[in-house]
Amino acid sequence: MQTLRLKINSTLISILLATTIAGVVSIVAAAIFSFSLLSKLVDKMVSFSVGILLSTSLLHALPEAFESQADAHTLFATLFGGLLGFFLLEKFAILRHSHHHEGDGHAHAHGHDVQEAGKSGLMILVGDGLHNFSDGILIAAAFLADPKLGIVTGLAIIAHEIPQEIGDFIVLLNAGFSRARAFAYNLISSLMAVLGGLLGYFTLESATDAIPFVLVLASSGFIYIAVSDLMPQMQRRATWRETMPQIALIALGVVTVLYLTRNAH
Repeated sequence: MQTLRLKINSTLISILLATTIAGVVSIVAAAIFSFSLLSKLVDKMVSFSVGILLSTSLLHALPEAFESQADAHTLFATLFGGLLGFFLLEKFAILRHSHHHEGDGHAHAHGHDVQEAGKSGLMILVGDGLHNFSDGILIAAAFLADPKLGIVTGLAIIAHEIPQEIGDFIVLLNAGFSRARAFAYNLISSLMAVLGGLLGYFTLESATDAIPFVLVLASSGFIYIAVSDLMPQMQRRATWRETMPQIALIALGVVTVLYLTRNAH
């Protein structure tokens, strides 16, 4: 009994360490890359973020969810509800900041009011938190099956989280967040993986059953942000000279996610 208890405790500690390290490492790596190379090119890198968000959701998270045993009709209903939910969340943010206008003294992309842009920052944090939560459940399930599998899963999650977190940082900086605030909020969001790990440890069967639905909800947020907020910004640049770099950066984002997620699997 004592040996079993020690094993259980060591597994729980491993899950907590793995989820914390995975979250912190991915955030720090993404922050170093984003702040050192991309901070002066935020408006141009919006296209890169669109490629990352759409490919993460449509080519990675949603296929993973629909490959599960969950009912497809229920998953589509969850996706529909998630899109409507983020629409309402955006409405709330717009109503809350409706008295703010351009020229408010904040540094942000030209033609994009920082208070209005803040709604995309809020939504990206919600979507990212849900995605990290599901990652934590996956790490817990892997450690409970085999500690070596748990380590490999943690490393795989770090690999596929880094490009997504870079996309998140770009959205937050574009939304008027300072570097310190973007880092702090993203770090808090990444630590949702710890809560997912705890839930997975104590309620493995019910927690793993919820993973497809959490992935779909997170994907609905990423899709909504890309389509309703970021892509309309890109449409303001109408010339071919401005459009071609956008297409190239979207493609770069897609290729980055595909390469890392395939190697992660």
